[in-house]
Amino acid sequence: MSCAGCSFNTINTEEKIDVYNWLNDLPDTSDQSDIVEVKFKTTRKEFYRNTEGIPLKRGDKVVVATSPGHDVGEVSLTGYLADKQFERKVKNPRRYTLNTIYRKASENDLQVLNEARGREKLTLVRARQIAADLGLDMKIGEVEYRGDAKKAIFYYIADGRVDFRELIKHYAHEFKIKVEMKQIGARQEAGLIGGIGSCGRELCCSSWRTDFSSISSDAAQKQGLSPSAQKMAGACGKLKCCLLYELDVYMEARQEFPEELIYLEMAKGLAKPLKTDYLKKEIWFTIEGNATSGTFALSLKEVKDIIQQNKKGQKPELPKKEISNDEEPGWQTMNNESMDRFEKKKPGKNKNRRKKSNLKNRRPKIKLNKN
Repeated sequence: MSCAGCSFNTINTEEKIDVYNWLNDLPDTSDQSDIVEVKFKTTRKEFYRNTEGIPLKRGDKVVVATSPGHDVGEVSLTGYLADKQFERKVKNPRRYTLNTIYRKASENDLQVLNEARGREKLTLVRARQIAADLGLDMKIGEVEYRGDAKKAIFYYIADGRVDFRELIKHYAHEFKIKVEMKQIGARQEAGLIGGIGSCGRELCCSSWRTDFSSISSDAAQKQGLSPSAQKMAGACGKLKCCLLYELDVYMEARQEFPEELIYLEMAKGLAKPLKTDYLKKEIWFTIEGNATSGTFALSLKEVKDIIQQNKKGQKPELPKKEISNDEEPGWQTMNNESMDRFEKKKPGKNKNRRKKSNLKNRRPKIKLNKN
């Protein structure tokens, strides 16, 4: 459930919390391209043409053409940046229809939009009831009314394909609007619902983040973070988006470390590497098979020196900064569940091919007599 302070429960759900945006410091380049990126209530963004040459800037409310009718959105990018974003996101520009921007939104346009927004929560509750009555294996996550209040987008979540043709008929008859069904993922659902993250702040996806990308467990492993799936999972049940925020810094710091951590030969035995702190340039070790030795941290320079000593046949003593078991890193004991569960396992195609080949081999071969 979302809290009272989250953006989902505010009057205008299009607004995000105040965060620093470096785009505001860039010069106006709207004269270089007539393409404009417009964002709407959810994470939905579309591109339009400013054929009338209307002076627009980021944050302006505009009325855009749709098929049929019109919608009201907020300008997110203009000029050079909008043109580059269009090239990056649209893979086939020839098939993409660039509708036009009619005008800046008036007070009447915003009033109609706010009235439509006020119907969304009641529509959402009723839409879920209808889907449950029809016995469909899906969940209606959010409802978004268009700016002219004549059409609504029903965002749903489903594991597989759902035949919602009968559902659309019920929605059109119940709400007297045109219906569009759009499937979303777990990250988009978390952004729509909102909530508080483990950091104590509002979820990034519901406060400022609008673009979602897949995150692999490799991002956490490269940063030397806890392999516990419970710690790395966000409110959506997927890996946290913030795992990508500092990844570049860790990748740069990793270049100074050896590609593979090896056992060190110490006077008390073999030192097994446990954890790497790339920013502090430290590696944690423990003596294998010696429960009383505890864990100890070595700097990157010390590790390289010990490796050179081992090559000469020398086995140095343990450092004096050895710590007790009570102070050792606690992340190892939290490894109750592997992060591999976040990775999607692709079905084995070779097994199916083997089964088909075995069936072919089992079929009796018929020999034809050539007379």
